[in-house]
Amino acid sequence: MKRIAFVFVFILLSTIAVQHTASAQCAMCTISAEQGVKNGNTQSKGLNTGVLYLMAIPYLLIGGLGVLWYVKYRKKAMTLKHD
Repeated sequence: MKRIAFVFVFILLSTIAVQHTASAQCAMCTISAEQGVKNGNTQSKGLNTGVLYLMAIPYLLIGGLGVLWYVKYRKKAMTLKHD
């Protein structure tokens, strides 16, 4: 169990330590969003909200799978203790 925790912490720290800059939008969309925010345009707020939704969905899915795995593992461990 300690080995798994060590590997998990190592992977987590290595992914945090190595960060790359990514351009997720084309140049035209970036300029449009930046100018829209400066001019009070609501379309750029919608664009930013959409990006946040797109970013949140994979985290929620992975978190849900983690919870399911944990609950299933815990049930399995509890049944082994009672036997």
